[in-house]
Amino acid sequence: MAWWKNVALVAAASLAVAAVVCAGVAAASKFDDVVQPSWANDHVLYEDDLLKLRLDSSSGGGFASKNRFLYGKATADLKLVPGDSAGVVTVFYLSSAGDKHNEFDFEFLGNVTGEPYLVQTNLYIDGVGNREQRIDLWFDPTADFHTYAVLWNPSQVVFLVDDTPIRVYDNKNATATKLKGHHRHPNATATTQAQTVSAFPSPQPMAVYSSIWNADDWATRGGLVKTDWSHAPFVATFRDVRVEGCAWAANATDSDAGEVARCSGSSWGKEGRYWWKEKDMQELSVHQSHQLVWARAHHLVYDYCVDTDRFPVQPPECAGR
Repeated sequence: MAWWKNVALVAAASLAVAAVVCAGVAAASKFDDVVQPSWANDHVLYEDDLLKLRLDSSSGGGFASKNRFLYGKATADLKLVPGDSAGVVTVFYLSSAGDKHNEFDFEFLGNVTGEPYLVQTNLYIDGVGNREQRIDLWFDPTADFHTYAVLWNPSQVVFLVDDTPIRVYDNKNATATKLKGHHRHPNATATTQAQTVSAFPSPQPMAVYSSIWNADDWATRGGLVKTDWSHAPFVATFRDVRVEGCAWAANATDSDAGEVARCSGSSWGKEGRYWWKEKDMQELSVHQSHQLVWARAHHLVYDYCVDTDRFPVQPPECAGR
């Protein structure tokens, strides 16, 4: 082969390798300001403009946000594992640290081909969970990207799918007259219910996490359907991860009173306007209330509040359900 052909082949190969490297760098840089791999780094992949979490028989993988925050909104544009994903769980969640931690979970429970994904939400408050609700989705979450978000402020925690609220956890102790939806008005019964003591997450700084892992002991039909590793690797794909919130100072302790006061009491900060704490964010709008009713009427398949086998005495936050 002529020497100039060798040179051309080497140059072409070098350009191809450079293109792959540049694509990975571009994807990494897009996410670098927000998240970083947290475990099994070789299963956290940057490809084109995407971040992918991979599960095979050796390991899953995960990422975490670089900063913690107190109140705000965490959002992921996510396409779930296609095909036979039974036993596979992909999670996107917020969590503080320690035994008395708070946690807000999106858990996407895989299924056999053709059967719907279930989305389980859960809240841990002071280290205690067992607040599961499950919905099926009104679209195929493996065919395209969809947006999953958690809005968190001193009045409520809201889980949203494509901007539709699917679950709201109210701070019923915030005010004796607070009710869900702008079209509602306080009355004596509501005031009494609101005064009932029910847990709401205390102000603890939280980070944002995601991971993919094998949970075939419980995820699909209570563990009856196991993961079929012949379909591995299982890949969940992120187009974007966004965190808008009051960033907790890096050198502050988890209980720093100054940071709690700044994030709880301020309307502006170094991040800009704290829009997530404004009046319109303290409860659902009329339209959002209608969306929530629709989602729960048509897609709710499990609610711990009405599971009398698990909870013979209804949890206090479920009063009136």
